[in-house]
Order: sequence, then C-alpha cells, then structure tokens
Amino acid sequence: MTTRRRLLEATVAAGTALALRRHARAQQRPRTYVLIHGAWHGGWCWQKVVPRLAAAGHRVLAPSLPGLAERAALLSAAVGLDSHIDDVVALLEREDLSDVVLVGHSYGGLVITGVADRAASRLAHLAYLDAVIVNSGEAWSATHSPALVATWARLAAPSGGISVPPPDAGAFGIARADERAWVNRQLTPHPYRTYTQPLRLARPPGAGLRKTHIACRGPGALSAAARRVRIDEAAGWSTRMIDAAHDAMVSAPAALADLLLSIS
Repeated sequence: MTTRRRLLEATVAAGTALALRRHARAQQRPRTYVLIHGAWHGGWCWQKVVPRLAAAGHRVLAPSLPGLAERAALLSAAVGLDSHIDDVVALLEREDLSDVVLVGHSYGGLVITGVADRAASRLAHLAYLDAVIVNSGEAWSATHSPALVATWARLAAPSGGISVPPPDAGAFGIARADERAWVNRQLTPHPYRTYTQPLRLARPPGAGLRKTHIACRGPGALSAAARRVRIDEAAGWSTRMIDAAHDAMVSAPAALADLLLSIS
C-alpha cells in the first residue's frame, strides 16, 4: 500500500509540475523572436524551431541574409558583415519591431552584436547560440589561426574572392544521415567579405542588454577561441548549456525552443 501511495503521489506531483510549466508558458508575455542563421545557412534552418515558438504565442521571424539561401542571387564582392547587419536593422525598422529576442547562431553572433549596437532600443535580449563573439575592430577571421585564415582565402580564390563553398553538413555535428543530406541540399556559398570585414561598434558588445550565451556540448561545437568577449555576469551575461550538436536547431529543435522560451 505504501509503495502504491508513493507512486500515486509521485504521479500527481509530476502532473502538477507539468501543469504549472504549461501555465507559466501560457502566461508569458508575447515577444518577437528574430532568428539569425550562421554561415552557409539560411532562414530554412530554423523551420523546426519556428512553429514551437509560435505555438507559445510569440511572433517569429527567420530571415535569410543577403547572398545566402533564397537570396543567393544577391551574392557579390560587396556583400560583407555590414551588409548583413544593415539588412537585419532594416527588417526591425520595416516591421516596427520592439521587445525583440534576437538570436544569432554561429557566424550570426557577429551580426546580432552589430544590430544591437545600432538598434538597441528595439531589443530585449540577445541570445548567442554557439556563436562567434568578438570585440569592436575584430573580424571573424581574428578567431582563427593564420593557417585557417589562409585556407579560407584559398577556398575563396576560385570565386574571385567572393565566396567560400560550404563544407559537408557533418562539420556542424549533424549525425543523422537524413538530416545531413537535407542540410547539404540547402547550404549555399558564404560571402567571403563577412570573414575579413571588422565589426565596428560604438559601445561594448551588447551594452545595456541582457545577453545569454548558449553553449552546445555536442559534436561540431565552437571552441572557446570563437568567443573573444568575456562572458561576465556583471556585464549582463548569463550562460546556458544544451546537449546538442553545433546545428542545434536541426538536431535538437524541441530542446532549443524550450531553452529560448525560458530565457525570454
């Protein structure tokens, strides 16, 4: 009898906890999430995350950056980091967005840092998903060794220095064959200038905004070298971990969506 009573109590407690979590999510103030993809990707990579955030009552936008995915026709030698930052700022202004949770994956960390410097009043929170984070005056290439910088230049040479061809999706930690094949079909060359153009900021990265660093603990996760900014609680940073590959939006969309909902 005691064992059955304990089992019943545990079941009731678990049900109560689940109901409370659902109630808390239902009471959460609606926000707008803007999801910025990484290199070689496009807005398509968030397609398993978007409906989960939307189901919780939030507006979600997942644009593709100029020169990539369905906007690949815009690729040119002029497309650089500033082009991508300007494009996202224009989106915020065109849609008159405010109270935005701005999420940047991988290379997208550079983009959201620049956006925050130019449009902080429209933002509520920056979320860096296994992302590149640098200081003003540094380029993405600053996070890599001289040998890797030379490799990127060699890879860009056949296009006349315009773009870098995508690697196999396995580089992003995607293990499932069907998911890897799907990602490989979607990837497009990435504008090379985004790799060499320095990030120019008027203030420290994300100054005055809440910032969450989401570190992936699975295959393909970025090294500490990709994060040249100190993740310091005193500067408004917090850190969350997720057991997922670098492309968490593909390999662990439910866990990622829950984490994004929790930080908002």
